[in-house]
Amino acid sequence: MQSYVNGLGLGASLIMAIGAQNAHVLRMGIKRQHVALTVAACIVIDVFLIALGVAGAGAMIQGSPLLLAAARWGGAAFLLWYGLRSWRSMLTPKSLAVDAATPAPDARQALASVVALSLLNPHVYLDTVVLLGSVGGSYPDGQRVGFSAGAMTASLLWFTALGFGATRLAGVFGRPLAWKCIEGLTGAVMLTLAAGLVMS
Repeated sequence: MQSYVNGLGLGASLIMAIGAQNAHVLRMGIKRQHVALTVAACIVIDVFLIALGVAGAGAMIQGSPLLLAAARWGGAAFLLWYGLRSWRSMLTPKSLAVDAATPAPDARQALASVVALSLLNPHVYLDTVVLLGSVGGSYPDGQRVGFSAGAMTASLLWFTALGFGATRLAGVFGRPLAWKCIEGLTGAVMLTLAAGLVMS
């Protein structure tokens, strides 16, 4: 039971930080576009990566300076790109409009977007595979399942609350000024995270 609680706590502390994946789920929730699909995809991807990390991939990456450096610098580059992209959107009012005239992506496009933001973001591997995987892998065999289940539960609860909770904020964030604030904050956080990875 203690390993489950530890996994839940560490998983929650990592997943609740604002990142590219969370920003995307929030955006889809506010726009009420394929929310269930986006949330489900994030949960499935997280479950897979957590299991992969605890099974040994996290220790393997952490034990290889080359792989660890690739994940760190790749993560920094991805976050830098995403942060600058958010700031560019902030300065383009047209891209912030949320109305019926804006074509919504179809299910395939929505799934492709969330998969790309999740699996092509090296920062996700640092948190989920390396950190969670290394901590979970340090537990005795009998407790690894409990730790993994706790971390997976954190992912399930967080993405569900974030995605479906955001739908209630659609009215508030239907205004361009509110979107400017979200994009500006997202960009600042992404660039801060990128700087942290570079200096670590």
